[in-house]
Amino acid sequence: MKGLKKKRRIQLIVAAMLALALATGLVGYAMRDGINFFRSPSQLATEPPRPGEVFRLGGLVEAGSLVRGQGETVSFRVTDGGATVPVRYTGVLPDLFGENQGMIGTGSMEGEVFVAREILAKHDESYMPREVTDALKEQGVYREAGS
Repeated sequence: MKGLKKKRRIQLIVAAMLALALATGLVGYAMRDGINFFRSPSQLATEPPRPGEVFRLGGLVEAGSLVRGQGETVSFRVTDGGATVPVRYTGVLPDLFGENQGMIGTGSMEGEVFVAREILAKHDESYMPREVTDALKEQGVYREAGS
């Protein structure tokens, strides 16, 4: 009788482990399109992304680089002080988007140009996304708000 209880307990533990592995796999599969890795322009220069890879690019919109094209197409350059990446976006930009402002774009590289499908801008003059702040501090070009 003691051997039967031990066998049942082992079967239950194995079944629980399999259920946990299956649940983890399903969650990972469901989130595969929602996981975007952040990169700064300097990281792109040293480690180019795979073709078609969707990721987030963040930095400061370079002064004098904002060019409005036909319709809703906008071109600009994003920098972190160490490298610069040209960006193309078709759509309506956030109200707070502007030159020398922090931004994060989601998209992929097409040749040497980052084609954004979504642009996020900082919320007010004191907010900047943590990833952008960290990347700018790494390059030594981060300035506190108001300075």
